[in-house]
Amino acid sequence: MRRSYLLNLITLATLLLFTAVTASAQTEQMRGTVKMVGADGQPAAVAGATVDVYRTDMKADYHTKSDKKGDWVFAGLPLVGTYTVSISAPGASPMTKAGVKARRDTPIDAVLGPGDGKKLTEAEALAASKGEATASSTGGGDTSAADKAKAADMAKKNAEISKENDKISNANKVIADSFKAGNTALLAGNEADRANKHDEAMKLYGDAIQQYDTGVAADPEHPGIASLLTNKSAALRSRAVDKYNGAIQSKDEAARTAGIDAAKADFSAAAEAANRAVELIKKISAASDPAEQKQQATNKYFALNARAESMRLFVIKVDSTKANDATAAYEEYAAVETDPVKKLKAQKDFAQMLFETAGDQAGYERAIAEYQKILEKAPDDPDSLLRIGQAMFNIGALNNNDKAKYQEASNYLQRYVDKAPESQLRTEAKDLIEAMKQQANVTPEKTKPVTAPKKRP
Repeated sequence: MRRSYLLNLITLATLLLFTAVTASAQTEQMRGTVKMVGADGQPAAVAGATVDVYRTDMKADYHTKSDKKGDWVFAGLPLVGTYTVSISAPGASPMTKAGVKARRDTPIDAVLGPGDGKKLTEAEALAASKGEATASSTGGGDTSAADKAKAADMAKKNAEISKENDKISNANKVIADSFKAGNTALLAGNEADRANKHDEAMKLYGDAIQQYDTGVAADPEHPGIASLLTNKSAALRSRAVDKYNGAIQSKDEAARTAGIDAAKADFSAAAEAANRAVELIKKISAASDPAEQKQQATNKYFALNARAESMRLFVIKVDSTKANDATAAYEEYAAVETDPVKKLKAQKDFAQMLFETAGDQAGYERAIAEYQKILEKAPDDPDSLLRIGQAMFNIGALNNNDKAKYQEASNYLQRYVDKAPESQLRTEAKDLIEAMKQQANVTPEKTKPVTAPKKRP
């Protein structure tokens, strides 16, 4: 007989670490292209153009040059910063653009007209961007119709960029506010669960999920969305556990079925959110700043942790055919987990999933192999002894009461009984031992203690 209740695995310590993963801590690319209108009236890529970026919400500046294709990029600028971009090149009029946000999906594409090649100072660039001075120097002569058309097109593009930057700024605020409110509700739900106020907890988890969804809707591709999805997965998983535990206690069959179905929907949504979080984490460009690298590693760790646990529960309670996906999720998480206690717990949870979803001899053998790995680290681990014994019993039953398998099962179950005298499952283990005695005349073999060899006189 298997336990029907699930344990709520979300801990306060973990969530407090989640709250440190804010959108404002992210960096993002700023990139663009530089072209210049030639004698034929067609724009061509400019190599070696100077790109000066000045942060206007605080003092900072960044500088680079375009490559042979006219492309330029800054790998990691603070996401929340506001910038003025100044671009200049030999024989061209300089261009400035204010109110720019670092956004890889919104490149700063500059088409320069002919000019004297002047490079604006920081003061000139900031003044030009505010309309306090001209941003271009033609070097004399009338502006051609082609130049005017290019300038008009550039102005239109810059207006679109400004509009997009405003949208990004608004999205940043919505995402940050939603993340904060969602975490507050999630922590409160955890507190309610610990106080056995499960109805209140489920409502709070619902509030958290709604807040995270609001943030995601503001910009689904935002670099901070992975953290929202990670915590959304935790909220869904916690609510699913409460729904499941409440449903299985119902004496009304219809209510029981509806409750379990609702729990399954949350388990499924939790797995989906966690998988999406990992997908987004892997798309983010690696930071160059050590502090940002550490933050990215932290975000990835929690996303992998959430995915491993969400997929484990999804496979156990919703779809056992996805066991391979859950295995891959566990292995990727285990590879980044450095805490031996947490790593062992995750391994035991994974082995339990293999045991609960096994339906044939091969499945039980996979579970046994994983539990054997645990026994190598903890030889008297009661859970491993019990599950190996149960799995061996099931294999024996599948093979017409195979006496050899029953003997192994009986030995492991007796070790479990000896090592876990207070366990609730001790009676079940003893019943299995008795059943094998009746069916195959098998009894536990006594293991002899290992003694040191006697020394010769």
